[in-house]
Amino acid sequence: MAAPGPADTEKAMKMAQQEMDYRVDLYNRMVASCYDKCMDKRYKEGELNVGENSCIDRCSSKYWQVTGIVGQMLGGQGGMG
Repeated sequence: MAAPGPADTEKAMKMAQQEMDYRVDLYNRMVASCYDKCMDKRYKEGELNVGENSCIDRCSSKYWQVTGIVGQMLGGQGGMG
């Protein structure tokens, strides 16, 4: 089997960059969403309190779960039509 050419390598690098950009954007959206829902805006302490910590844990877990479900649904639609 022949080695991948420069065009293949460039295409793979571009796809990897797009995937990384997508993942960073997804992470930033999760952080913003969970911060708005869980954090007390009056910063009384330097550390998260128990309520904030458990809220962040639940929020991030649900965010990734829903993202996975939506991704599966959209991926399943790719073969239809």
